[in-house]
Amino acid sequence: MFPVLYTLCGFAAFFLVFWCGLWLIHLTAIIYGKCKLNKKTNALPNETPYPGVTILKPLMGVDPNLSSNLETFFTMNYPLYEILFCIEDKNDPAIMPVKRLMEKYPQVDTQLFIGGADVGVNPKINNMQPGYLSAKYPFILVSDSGIRMKEDTLLDMVHHMADEVGLVHQMPFVCDRENNFASNFEKIFFGTVQARIYLVADLLGINCHTGMSALMKKELLDEVGGIQAFGCYLAEDFFFAKSFTDRGWKIRISGQPAWQNSGYCEITSFQARLQRWTKLRVAMVPLTILLEPLSECMIIGGFASWSAYFLFHWDPLVFYLVHILLWFLCDWVLLSVIQNGSLPFNKFEFVVGWIFREVNGPYLFTCAIWDPAISWRSRTYKLRWGGIAEEHKPKIKL
Repeated sequence: MFPVLYTLCGFAAFFLVFWCGLWLIHLTAIIYGKCKLNKKTNALPNETPYPGVTILKPLMGVDPNLSSNLETFFTMNYPLYEILFCIEDKNDPAIMPVKRLMEKYPQVDTQLFIGGADVGVNPKINNMQPGYLSAKYPFILVSDSGIRMKEDTLLDMVHHMADEVGLVHQMPFVCDRENNFASNFEKIFFGTVQARIYLVADLLGINCHTGMSALMKKELLDEVGGIQAFGCYLAEDFFFAKSFTDRGWKIRISGQPAWQNSGYCEITSFQARLQRWTKLRVAMVPLTILLEPLSECMIIGGFASWSAYFLFHWDPLVFYLVHILLWFLCDWVLLSVIQNGSLPFNKFEFVVGWIFREVNGPYLFTCAIWDPAISWRSRTYKLRWGGIAEEHKPKIKL
């Protein structure tokens, strides 16, 4: 009897300690986000030369916002940069808007590379490889097609590139788009659960990098063989950062979030994206299988409520409801900090989107674990432990 009781006490104590740790993460993310993000970027001192930046833009296909997103890279307030557009297929419709912008802004140093290179299983690396080999500046900015820049975004990223820093990345967020459930859901996800972990990881120096917008020192990439050395991974962004930290370099987030502005916003496609990220995390960091479900509001709330009842005889229902209310309020505050202005939806719409996110999170995690194969665009991949990817090609019947 006593061993069982001691075991239950141990579990109850563990869940309460873990629960308290999550609240510490909540508060830390809010405070750090308030101090770190959305600060005014000052120009570099006159005696400090602006380092040149090569921007790699891998493109595939078009969406309604592609042209306007790309145009923001032509109008940045930064004196020395080049834009290298990389497109794998010569028939890709993205070629036309790129050429139109190159004609509209002839003063901007740009090149278009078509064809890619076969250096691994990662199609993004294959697409960027010709552009990378032609890069002429010491800094490389890898920027996805759906990213929208402010005039001072590149200046802000360069400002954070200190001597001991090898990589500066932007925390994922989204632009204000048409007010519908799908766009609200995306903003709530990136402004709450994603931002919470991202901010605390940056503060603690933990690798939590996503590669949608990342500035890197080219010489450090060249030391390990360039970007082609990461062609065996699907999550090349994670391994970019790991390569830097393993060699003693620091990674930092910039003061401006990455403004994702895809022209297509659908719940099903975004859920598929979240599942793909989960599969990658599980393969790269297996401890995710245990810790990620416990970090979900509904799940840890249930365990903490049972623990409080078992150890202190507190009412579990009241405990659970207060837990959810406080979690909700902290997420609202954090999202408001990152938005740094009026949100494009009201509090009721936030409640609906937040509840859907919290209920949907454990479901998507379970689906990702159940089927570990990764479908990306028209290809399917299998991941080995450690994150190395193998493309799965169906057998051809003769």
